[in-house]
Amino acid sequence: MRKLIEHCPGCGGQLIVSQMDCGTCHTRVEGLFQPSAFDRLSPESLAFVELFVRLKGNMKEMERELSVAYSTVRHRLDDVVRELGPQQEPIPAETDTDPPATDQRRSDILHRLDQGEINPAEAVQLLGGDQ
Repeated sequence: MRKLIEHCPGCGGQLIVSQMDCGTCHTRVEGLFQPSAFDRLSPESLAFVELFVRLKGNMKEMERELSVAYSTVRHRLDDVVRELGPQQEPIPAETDTDPPATDQRRSDILHRLDQGEINPAEAVQLLGGDQ
């Protein structure tokens, strides 16, 4: 997939998409179009996101496909989120009323516990247990 050019090759200024042409029927659409957040991603991050979507967000499959540890995949995903920029709407935090962890989520939580990323009390809470 080709990305839109974001910056002017002459002065480095921000480019704005103002025209789109159909290669088949030659219809032309003019206006000011804002690129999506994904157009800001580096080619490496875009490839990571494409793989993530193809694997339906399965972190274990990402580990296998990239031949790296879970923590590396997680850090790379965090980097992509930072690259996308600030969130428009905050993602609600987990609450005690959240459903119990799925097998994949449970595995991820236990892995984070094993790696020292969370403590046992946090793991119990994330798994939906009592405190």
